[in-house]
Amino acid sequence: MDNSFDKERIINYWIESAENDFKTMNDLYQTKNNSWALFIGHLVIEKLLKALYVKEKEEYPPMIHDLRRICEKADIKFDIRRQIMLDSISRFNINARYDDYKQSFYQLCNDGFTTEWIDKIKDCRLWIKLML
Repeated sequence: MDNSFDKERIINYWIESAENDFKTMNDLYQTKNNSWALFIGHLVIEKLLKALYVKEKEEYPPMIHDLRRICEKADIKFDIRRQIMLDSISRFNINARYDDYKQSFYQLCNDGFTTEWIDKIKDCRLWIKLML
């Protein structure tokens, strides 16, 4: 392994960045910036999974945003419920980012939908942190 690869430093980077985003997600949620809260929620999960990837594989994580694919590449085991959750959260990244999806995504992100998914993101975050 290359001497410049500092596993703990890289893992800590991803975790700290995810924790900053987690605070931002909660702030956005409290101010009812629902679509942005869910977009940032995706980043929280992505960054924690990348930390877990580094822990498991001892290499830099792939430059992808699909949460299920990150898990698969890191050999992280998950059930169908988690697969559906990861796939759904991955959509928040795409839907918030691309203009043709934005309007329908904004409409989808009512308070009930957002609360449900913020809770699922928090659950997913804890599941990953238990593995870290």
